[in-house]
Amino acid sequence: MIYPVVAYGHPVLKKVAKEIDKDYPDLQKVIADMFETMYEAVGVGLAAPQVNLSIRLIVIDADPYKTDYPEAEGFKKVLINPVMLSEEGDEWEFNEACLSVPGIAEFVMRKPKITVKYMDENFVEHTEVFDGMIARIIQHEHDHLEGILFVERVSNLKKLLLKNKLGDIAKGETNASYKMIFAPVKRKRKK
Repeated sequence: MIYPVVAYGHPVLKKVAKEIDKDYPDLQKVIADMFETMYEAVGVGLAAPQVNLSIRLIVIDADPYKTDYPEAEGFKKVLINPVMLSEEGDEWEFNEACLSVPGIAEFVMRKPKITVKYMDENFVEHTEVFDGMIARIIQHEHDHLEGILFVERVSNLKKLLLKNKLGDIAKGETNASYKMIFAPVKRKRKK
């Protein structure tokens, strides 16, 4: 099943997601559906809040970056309840985009090396070091679990310049090629 992707402005994207355990209902189906959704929307990573599930679950398939970033070749992973243990090195800039913020890409600074503790899809615990593009993708998706979007990591000037475009996305004015969920419309009260 392909989920609709939650758009910028929806409250689920601002929540800190909850940890899950191996008894989470239909977890393997949720994981498979998240991969299917990510592929349909032509993404390389997807966090559960982006499909309106406020749980600590990320799916990644970085293979599309393999030409420029060899570490991405064949990298496909599920991270459940990931914990960022460390972020190291000199920050590097990359033009990031997000399925929840269609039509916008901005340069974001991130550390090149991270250590993450997580459970895989079978609830086996791992602690791994990732670097380069893989580290960036994990950091971007992990931010979603913390209620942070990449557009919050740009300069104040960029935020100001993006305000109208972000407002349009929040109102449902986007030409994304995939189905989306928008925040409920707030109605003004009559006095």
